[in-house]
Amino acid sequence: MPDIPTGPDGQVADAVSGNWVDRYAPAVARPYLRLSRADRPIGTWLLLIPCWWGLVLAMLWDQSPRLEDAWLVVACAMGAFLMRGAGCTWNDISDRKFDAQVARTRSRPIPSGQVSVMGAVIWMGVQALLALAILLTFNRAAIALGVLSLLPLAIYPFAKRFTWWPQVFLGLAFNWGALLVWTAHTGALHWPAVILYAAGIAWTLFYDTIYAHQDTEDDALIGIKSTALLFGRDSVRWLKYFLMATIGLMGLAVIQALMPNASVLAMVLALTGPWAMGWHMAWQLRGFDPDDSAKMLQLFHSNRDTGLIPLMCFSAALLV
Repeated sequence: MPDIPTGPDGQVADAVSGNWVDRYAPAVARPYLRLSRADRPIGTWLLLIPCWWGLVLAMLWDQSPRLEDAWLVVACAMGAFLMRGAGCTWNDISDRKFDAQVARTRSRPIPSGQVSVMGAVIWMGVQALLALAILLTFNRAAIALGVLSLLPLAIYPFAKRFTWWPQVFLGLAFNWGALLVWTAHTGALHWPAVILYAAGIAWTLFYDTIYAHQDTEDDALIGIKSTALLFGRDSVRWLKYFLMATIGLMGLAVIQALMPNASVLAMVLALTGPWAMGWHMAWQLRGFDPDDSAKMLQLFHSNRDTGLIPLMCFSAALLV
């Protein structure tokens, strides 16, 4: 393998500066934690937040928060960390040849030679088994949904090779937790969760199109497809569509979940969530500059706060 530049001690090029992996993790574990993107926590947040959306909205729907929901909160956090790690490991195994050709990704553990493919496969299995142990504490319907979630997760790394819309497959995978955790709380799947899931997919199309604008030149050269390449200079118009779809669908999910049992105050507080989320997404649009990769990464990272806004509003509605 040719020499591929990495940061000090094998740091990945787009890792968060001063992250805990590079500062505190044992040297032998760092390549594997980098493979799981533990040095870049934004992905875990983006996988976790729809889980928490689904849980709080489910509690608002049936007006029956239970002690077991505290475990669901913790299980979501642990499961999101593990499944995001397993998914990223699978992605890097599948994309190792492409990653070696892209400036931003060639310092990742597999193309840079820090981790072998077999080592990555074993590490992926360890993470998946730990996540399975958590899943098995849920009810049967939620377990079945958890197993089904492996399908979009497995397809996603290959989607960019056959469709201009790989972000749809990412959205299907990353927002599955809204369905799963709703079902873990209620015992069955209902329409508000499905609509919330659709809202999450639209949100993923929004933030991952922004993210994909970092790599458009390299992607075009090596034949990888993305919505960023598809939309090109028309991206802002499409991002507005995704913004409207996110807010409209989330608002509908809230109304479906809270009517007719919730109070007027609870409804207003819950609907404030998608409204305020929309303003945060509009702020991102004002800063959108496809020629500034650093700005695109900054905007992408800001989506942790975007997703936490409705969560806080849903939680406030639960307290009234």
